[in-house]
Amino acid sequence: MTAPNRGGILHRFRLGFVMLGPILVVTALVAFLPPDGNQRAEWVQFIGRFHPLLVHFPIALFLLVPVLEIVGRSARFEYLRLSVSFVLTLATLAATTAAILGWCLGRSGGYSGSLITQHMWGGLLLSIVCWLCWLLRTQLSELGVTYAIALVLGVGLVAWTGYRGGQMSLGRNHLTEHMPNGLRNLLGVEDSVASASSADPNTFYGARIQPIFTARCINCHGADKHKGNLRLDSYHALMRGGKDGAVIQTGNIQNSDLFRRITLPVGHDDFMPKGKTPLTADEVKAIELWIGAGASDKIGINAIKDAPSASAVPTEVKLEEIDPSAVAKLRAAIAPAVSHLQEQFPNTLEYDSRGSADLRLNASILGSKFGDRDLEAFAPVAEHIIVADFSRTAITDHSATAIAEMKRLRVLRLIDTRLTDATLLRLETLNQLESLDVYGSAMTPAVLPTVAKLPKLSHFYVGHTGIQPGKSVPESLVGKLVF
Repeated sequence: MTAPNRGGILHRFRLGFVMLGPILVVTALVAFLPPDGNQRAEWVQFIGRFHPLLVHFPIALFLLVPVLEIVGRSARFEYLRLSVSFVLTLATLAATTAAILGWCLGRSGGYSGSLITQHMWGGLLLSIVCWLCWLLRTQLSELGVTYAIALVLGVGLVAWTGYRGGQMSLGRNHLTEHMPNGLRNLLGVEDSVASASSADPNTFYGARIQPIFTARCINCHGADKHKGNLRLDSYHALMRGGKDGAVIQTGNIQNSDLFRRITLPVGHDDFMPKGKTPLTADEVKAIELWIGAGASDKIGINAIKDAPSASAVPTEVKLEEIDPSAVAKLRAAIAPAVSHLQEQFPNTLEYDSRGSADLRLNASILGSKFGDRDLEAFAPVAEHIIVADFSRTAITDHSATAIAEMKRLRVLRLIDTRLTDATLLRLETLNQLESLDVYGSAMTPAVLPTVAKLPKLSHFYVGHTGIQPGKSVPESLVGKLVF
């Protein structure tokens, strides 16, 4: 009897082993390091953000396979079946890469919940089915029922995984949200908004607060997807808080993190709802009054005085009509300087809106490459800058004068810089400043009296600095310090 040619077998299945290796690795990652609602390394998040871009390739490639197999059964198009193995190879590699990127995004992007878990496992199973179809297609001379079942299973996984992905990005009921009432009644589909909350509609929370969260927040903070481990789909989940602790301090508006986030400037890193239309003034006021009244789910619907009347959440935002000639006239004095700076420092300077001459400066994307001399170049437009971010740049106290010249600043971020008290002591002229962030910088309590003089300041972020909780704080800063 002739011994089997082990070298020949290994050579024959070498490509299969190469493709299977990464699948096993990502399976272990998903199984032992699943998404847990915490944000991690930014470079991993950066890689993961390419997942939505790549994920459509394995979908298209795999769905092409049964088309080639069916059409290729005709003698006229039999040649099409010659490409099936190659297409399955590409589909397997693309599905595996998409699964790896998806894990990077889910694990490091602050996601958690059943939707992200199901979507992730669906994508992983699809890569396994792609590999199995490739193996059956390349190693069997006669394709049987197993191969056909694997193809059907793969098509089903494509549909199911894509549906779960759509629920994550567009909402759990994205396919039925705009379903006509006649069809909804015929199929017995419930109105998702009406059925989303079990709160008592006779209480202020049930009638006024929970509907705001249901309409504006639970796509990211609901039962199936809860970023930051925060859920806003019920009163008990809201009061439990998220990964950083409670977001509501009963009776304490200023120390309630949820209220802080919904009242931040839209461009702020902590602003919520992120990437969406801000809450209306009436919605913010209702939440503010509710927290101030004790944030209970038992308060009567009419028990809070001066609460704004209930109004529907706007479903459409109309863009303001812009007169190009008027905008050009408004920007005429600074347009040449802005254009030059945008060319010299790409992606760091932009107008605040389509019709504004106000500017936003984000030097943080240049990191240590941006220093004092670079900041001096922005002097011609300094008084038009309303948001400035110098986090993790190389600027020093020599830039204090340049920053002080930005007299209309509303938001200033100096996170992890080499700046000291000397800079903040020179910023008392920034009387429009609303938010100041010196997290991780070498600031001490000596700056508090100067900062306390800023009339519009509402938040002063001082975590990981020399300023510690419990120390003597000027009265005007009480409730404004965030550690």
